Amino acid sequence: MVRERMKGWVDALFAPVDGASVAFFRVVYASIMVWEVCRYASFGWIDKYYIQPEFHFKYYGFEWIDPWPGVGMYIHYAFVGVVALLAALGWWTRGAFVLLFLSFGYIFLLEQAQYLNHLYLAVMVAGLLAFLPLDHDFSVKAWLRPKHRSRTVPAWTVWILRFQIGVVYFYAGLAKLNWDWLRGQPMTRWMASRSDMPVVGPLLGEPTTGWVMSYSGLALDLLIVPFLLWKRTRMWAFTAAICFHLMNDFLFTIGIFPWMMIAATTIFLDPDWPRRAWPGLVRRLQAPDRPAEQAPPRFSPRRVVLVLGGLFCAYQLLFPLRHFLYPGNPSWTEEGHRYAWHMKLRNKSGSATFNLRDPVSGEEWKVDPKDELTDRQARKLRSRPDMILQYAHHLAERARAEGRGDVEVRVRVFAALNGRKRQLLIDPTRDLVPIERDLFHADWILPLEEPLPGWDW
Repeated sequence: MVRERMKGWVDALFAPVDGASVAFFRVVYASIMVWEVCRYASFGWIDKYYIQPEFHFKYYGFEWIDPWPGVGMYIHYAFVGVVALLAALGWWTRGAFVLLFLSFGYIFLLEQAQYLNHLYLAVMVAGLLAFLPLDHDFSVKAWLRPKHRSRTVPAWTVWILRFQIGVVYFYAGLAKLNWDWLRGQPMTRWMASRSDMPVVGPLLGEPTTGWVMSYSGLALDLLIVPFLLWKRTRMWAFTAAICFHLMNDFLFTIGIFPWMMIAATTIFLDPDWPRRAWPGLVRRLQAPDRPAEQAPPRFSPRRVVLVLGGLFCAYQLLFPLRHFLYPGNPSWTEEGHRYAWHMKLRNKSGSATFNLRDPVSGEEWKVDPKDELTDRQARKLRSRPDMILQYAHHLAERARAEGRGDVEVRVRVFAALNGRKRQLLIDPTRDLVPIERDLFHADWILPLEEPLPGWDW
């Protein structure tokens, strides 16, 4: 009975379904990536974030990655735009997505201070799309190669995209099940800071607004996927998702993320929805059905697809949960915070003073990170322990290069999380130079002790 049921599920995953929805997502996602390249070029961010900085914060294990010299970063961004355009047009699609994954992933890994969840999502989606049959319809390749044309794809193509987007929604909601969020923080503070906006400002300044937005955001993240999968509630849920992302774009500066998620959420609609939504346009763009039945493949790829798909799903399910392996609040310690879809959970600020000491001569001096780092790097550094450790190592290396020998580096960091009073984040008595970066809990990070304002339990 169990074996027959599993065989039925596998057969359903490989059954043909309309490929219009995944083709639509391919076009829109790749076009958004072209738009992202244009944004970085037009706003001068390529130079600001990757060429001007004298020092770059690196991700653990990727310290060897450096920006291209000279105009290399501009050429690299142009390359990203070209391969994204090829993917959108559907020409050399699989290769284009492989190169998009590698080239945009390289940009993502260049600077830890630039981490954003939607950039990580963009890299993950590019890697996933490289394995999917996405260019059989609505593509240049389908028109130029008639034998390649098909209006259908295996059902697993649709479902694995749904899974990836569903993970983002669900884990974003799961992360909101913490005392700060349930107490209306940091949303209440963010809304109050926008009380000077025209028309809606007075409403945003009301404390009730922050509470309503906190709980409505929690409910949407946790319930949107099952409501999208249930046909009776699908259009209501899709409308709510669109409103949610448009509101985020209006209230927060989060770049391409709202538009990427709106496009991604369409994958939960019926697979043929683009043909029904724009029948006239689609008739002109779509490729006709494959003219002749092709010979069956020499081997069945089912086992390969199931194994690779299972490994991918396991990674997406388990990796965001690694913060449970660390003690303390991940919004405070930052341990396990990245890659876990912990979005908009914290309003965190701080101040950092680096104290250096030559143990031989006894000479002591202070270093202000703002003298070397960009504004964004300095702002992120003040509340990110791993970045503080990196910068301490950098200061020690610079002192050795200047002929000072081995120095000790201690840091005095005060940080405030979600409206709490400021408290020490790093043990000021610890010399950070001999501490190596690793994936274990950092005992030099002090635990969060300050309660939320008004917390009387």
